[in-house]
Amino acid sequence: MFRRVIFSCFILISLTSNSFAQTPPEELQQLLQQHKGSVIYVDFWASWCGPCRKSFPWMNEIQQKHENLKIISVNVDNERALAAEFLDKVSANFPIIYDPKGKIAKKYKLKGMPSSYIYNKAGLLVSSHVGFTESKQKKYEEELQYLLAK
Repeated sequence: MFRRVIFSCFILISLTSNSFAQTPPEELQQLLQQHKGSVIYVDFWASWCGPCRKSFPWMNEIQQKHENLKIISVNVDNERALAAEFLDKVSANFPIIYDPKGKIAKKYKLKGMPSSYIYNKAGLLVSSHVGFTESKQKKYEEELQYLLAK
């Protein structure tokens, strides 16, 4: 009897904890669905990436300027502490998904850091970019403004 109670408790705990834990790909899918109807900018970054430090203030600013733009970032550091250290120095006013095993990164076939992917209001992936410089920033802004105006 005691064994049966322990076993039942174990099953209940594992079912309950697994139902709340999302994998990084599930978390991204949920956010993409949640923000469908907006233009979505998905940004992949890592703590060791110099251009990523420069992109964060721009992403905060551009999202604040445009109500119908949502930024979602995906961190690919192996250790969450490295990402936390980065975020202590560079603030993020958007959701961050931690992908230490690179499951999302593999799906998107990243070619460099930072990498970004833009979804239109219908939820379709319309473009991707690698890197972040001042000239690229202007190009990204023009593309986002075009999609936001549609």
